[in-house]
Amino acid sequence: MKHTLIILLTLVTLNVFGQKNQEEQAARIVAEGKLLYKTEMASWYGTDLFLESYKDRENIGGYFSYTEKEFAKCVFYSKGADPKVIGTISFDSTYSLERAQTDLSARDFSTMENDLYEIRKIASEELYANQGGFFKFYQNTSPNIIPLINGSEKKVYILTGPQKSDVVIFGNDYLLNFDQNNKLVSKKQLHQNIIPITYSNAAQGEVVEMHTHLPETGELITATDVCTLMLYEKFANWTTHNVVSKKYLSIWDCQTDELVILPMSTVKKINKDQEKRHPEEN
Repeated sequence: MKHTLIILLTLVTLNVFGQKNQEEQAARIVAEGKLLYKTEMASWYGTDLFLESYKDRENIGGYFSYTEKEFAKCVFYSKGADPKVIGTISFDSTYSLERAQTDLSARDFSTMENDLYEIRKIASEELYANQGGFFKFYQNTSPNIIPLINGSEKKVYILTGPQKSDVVIFGNDYLLNFDQNNKLVSKKQLHQNIIPITYSNAAQGEVVEMHTHLPETGELITATDVCTLMLYEKFANWTTHNVVSKKYLSIWDCQTDELVILPMSTVKKINKDQEKRHPEEN
């Protein structure tokens, strides 16, 4: 596997897709995944900082995060029919707690914040009403609701987060799309299963993990995969994570946060070549 992986990674500069639209699709996936990661990082660390400073716990209605220029912001709002912002935690690209800015002044939502609040609220109502059993819930997990406004697109991702410290969860994730009036227009289950991976943060050397995609999930790594990997890869000490589908192998470099995608036909040829060159390893 090690020899095969080295050969695969040397093909980064090749146009392995053969079609421009597929390359663009991969670039969009990575960009969206990194945007999700930035908002989740703000939520992770913003929650701790806010709760350290804000003492009226009964007044907290919820929170959401978003990016604005070079900053990621976690916004907390009050309970009630007409919620107000009660705290804003801002991070630069380092997410350093020492450099974070905490603002506990009360204010109205901005226009974008109001939209984020509205679509998050609708998604939360859909999730917990769960008509028809569309959403699935598992023991030792909790749903993470992530509203996202990117250009003209309004959407909410729902990821499944682990409640154990040594587990990474892929799958059981959902995408809800909204129109410009914040009306829910579609909802989709992304992965068709849940994929928990236990890790040891004491792992050393080359650590390659993987999961597979069913045809219903799609042929490429997902934006939620990218987000999850960036959140947990350093804790797990992974060097590479592979996503295997029928047509493609997505190789995520956990050290550089870069993606390489190869057709499975190419992967099979390389594996056969390695079997011939290194029969003693097989």
